[in-house]
Formats: sequence, C-alpha cells, structure tokens
Amino acid sequence: MITTPFSAPAALVRHPDTPCAAVESIEAFLSWERSGVLVISYVLDAAVEQLRIPPYRSARRADGLWRHTCFEAFIGAKNDAEYFEFNLAPSGEWAVSGFRNYRDGGPIDDAMLEPTVSVRREDRALEFRTKIHLDQLPGLQLDVCLWVGLAAVIEDKDGRLSYWALKHPPGKPDFHHPNNFILEIASPVAGADPIA
Repeated sequence: MITTPFSAPAALVRHPDTPCAAVESIEAFLSWERSGVLVISYVLDAAVEQLRIPPYRSARRADGLWRHTCFEAFIGAKNDAEYFEFNLAPSGEWAVSGFRNYRDGGPIDDAMLEPTVSVRREDRALEFRTKIHLDQLPGLQLDVCLWVGLAAVIEDKDGRLSYWALKHPPGKPDFHHPNNFILEIASPVAGADPIA
C-alpha cells in the first residue's frame, strides 16, 4: 500500500447514488508548507485495472475534467464566502476557478496557478499527488486559517462515474456545497498546529 508522510488521513465517502465496486476507499493527506505550497495526496484502495485513469500527457489547462477521473480541491479562508476550485486530472490537465460565493464565479486563466501533479500506480492502489501554490491565489493571505473541501470523480472501465467527497449534502452530488468544506488548516506562517 502507498503511504504518505502528511496529516492524518481524511476519508472521502462515495455518494450513495453512484456505486463503484472497484474502489474500496479514498483517503486524502494534506501538508501546508511554509513556502505557501499546499500538498494534497489522494490514495485509492482500488482494483486499478477496473478504472479509467488517463495516462500523463503534459501539464495544460483544460475544461470539463469532471467528466472523467479527476481530483478536486476547494480552498477558501475560514469564515469567508470566497473560495477557489482546482480540478486536477492524472493526465496533467488542470483548471482553476474562483468564486465570490456558492457557485458564483468562473474560470481563472492564469499560468502562474499551474499545479504540479504526480501519479503512482500499483495493483491495488493509486496515489495522486498535487502541489498547489497558495501564494499565487488572488486575495488569499498566507497567515489565515483555511477551510478545505476535497473530492474525486472516479470513472470505471464501463464509463460510469462515482462521486466522492468529505461529506455530501442531501440530494445529488454537489462538491461546492459548504458541507464539503470540513477540513480546517491553520497557517504554518502563524506557527500553529497546521491540521485541526
């Protein structure tokens, strides 16, 4: 099994209306470095051969990544309605959007926001790791406490999608819902314990 040296794991749960027999569990690990980089690692306990995982091609901005296997991070300052959404594919493709409030916003086309990604596969595990440069996000101060929501869209070999998040609201899958923003991370710049 792949292991990571970051925070205690945060378990993503599958939306009950989107079955996926190939995935046993998804855990996420976070580390907010003093340099302003947020490192997130998603670890799947899964029959990887039964999933559609696009091979790495190159880092580039792309739209519609949520239509296939991708990993998502929602990041905002605690007690602030504004937040950012990162869509990240194993192919290296990425997209960033900024929101003033719940779903009120759109894409940010800025090459400075390009995250780095790496993928490691084993028979029963897949690790997707990304580094997000928080210091490049417009208006986000590095001495704040963050609220983070994590999610994943997993596509199986038959093209069926399952939706995973830290917590799902009632109804259809909705990663933007405030229920998903449940990880609180203190700034390493402020010198506090980083993961609450």
